Amino acid sequence: MDGSQGDMFGAPLEPSAVRRFLADNPDFIREDDGLLAELGLKVAGGNVVDFGPAALARVHAAHQREAEMRQLLEETARANFSAQAQTHGAVVDLLDARNHSDLAWRVDELARTRFGLAAGVIALESEGNPPAGWKHLVEGQVDMILDGPQRLARMGFAPTALGLFGETSDEVRSMAMVRMAIWEPSRQGLLAFASTDPEGFTPDMGSELVAFLARVVERTAERWPLL
Repeated sequence: MDGSQGDMFGAPLEPSAVRRFLADNPDFIREDDGLLAELGLKVAGGNVVDFGPAALARVHAAHQREAEMRQLLEETARANFSAQAQTHGAVVDLLDARNHSDLAWRVDELARTRFGLAAGVIALESEGNPPAGWKHLVEGQVDMILDGPQRLARMGFAPTALGLFGETSDEVRSMAMVRMAIWEPSRQGLLAFASTDPEGFTPDMGSELVAFLARVVERTAERWPLL
C-alpha cells in the first residue's frame, strides 16, 4: 500500500472528496453491480442510474422523519406560545387584585380557568394567622415541602404538600411549587399549583413560568401591609 492509500484509510473521508471522486469517475458506480445492489440502485436504459425499492424506502423514511420532527417542533412552539400568552393574561389578572384575600382568590381562579388545574394556593409561614384565603405554614415548612433550604422550586408529586390543597387534595397527582419571600423582613411563602394529571407537572419540567408568577404575586402582595 503506498502513502496516498495510507492517508486515505487513516483519515475519514469528507463528503466533498467523495463527490469529487464520483464526478471524475462517472463509471465507478455504474460498472460495480455489487455496489449498486448494496445501495439499492439499478442501471436503467441509457445508462441512467435509477432508484430501486430499497433506496426509495430509505428516501421515504428520511422524509417521514423530517416531517415528524418538523411537526413536533411546530407543536412545541404552539404550546410554548399558548403557555406564555396564558401567563401574561394571568399577570394582568393578578395585578388587578384589591387586597390579599382577592389575590389568593385570583390565584386559584386563574389556576382553574386559565390553566385547567385543580387548584392554586398562596401559603405563608407565620406565627399568627396569614391573610384571609392564604394557607398557614409553620416555620421551616417551606423548606420541608421543597425538600431543602436551597431549593427554590419543586415540580412533580410531593406528599408533604398535599395539605396545601384542602378538599381537593385527594385528587392531586402532581404539583408545581415556587418559594417566595414577601415583605421586609421577609416572610417565607409558597406559590403552589396542583394538577389531577400525574404528568401535569414532572421533575424534568422547567419552573420558569411558575417562578415568574411567584415574583408577580410577591410584588402584588407587598402593596398592602401584613396585619
